[in-house]
Amino acid sequence: MALDLAPGRSDAQAAQEALQWVGLGHRLRHPPERLSGGEQQRVALARALVTGPQLLMADEPTGNLDDATGREVIDLLFDLNRQRSTTLVMVTHDPQVASRCRRICSFRDGVLSELASVDEALRDVQRERS
Repeated sequence: MALDLAPGRSDAQAAQEALQWVGLGHRLRHPPERLSGGEQQRVALARALVTGPQLLMADEPTGNLDDATGREVIDLLFDLNRQRSTTLVMVTHDPQVASRCRRICSFRDGVLSELASVDEALRDVQRERS
């Protein structure tokens, strides 16, 4: 569901639409402690959506999630990138996630550099761990 923050739209309407977009409209009245880790992550994404950002920064968005939930969150981030032309800057150590990105950069010894491929990123991570 698209979230168009039209003039006159209430904060409550915008929040409800954002929760619908991340698949949590049915959990609107649930307190945070009753949400799973994946649901809490999707709420964080919905909160970011309400402002209609042109840039979204995500630091290890799947770090504390199981594989299935992590894929759902990543799919939502990439949907946001495609459907709303939101620039997505993401930090990840997951090569599968990195492989979905148009550009892959590495930050090593204080230097940010663009890498040619996921394979190069994997080699960089392996060097870092050695």
